[in-house]
Amino acid sequence: MGIIWTIIIGFVAGVIAKFIMPGNNEPAGFIMTTILGIVGAFVATFLGQALGWYGPNQGAGFIGAVVGAVVVLAIYGFIAGRRTTNTF
Repeated sequence: MGIIWTIIIGFVAGVIAKFIMPGNNEPAGFIMTTILGIVGAFVATFLGQALGWYGPNQGAGFIGAVVGAVVVLAIYGFIAGRRTTNTF
């Protein structure tokens, strides 16, 4: 059940992260944004468990998932920005 809640929270966190970090290099599609939000929630859960903030069966909270989604969107924007600026 913990994975399902992480996916649901990541879905909502991805939408909120898109509103926090709009930009040209961000994924334009709704599905891609929510997938990156879910990935951000899993990253936040993994890092929180590795740092001892969450227990073994706990997932990231809502704020942690939003922060994780913003970080994943920023990394995606950085990588996508580097890929598109090399055109001649």
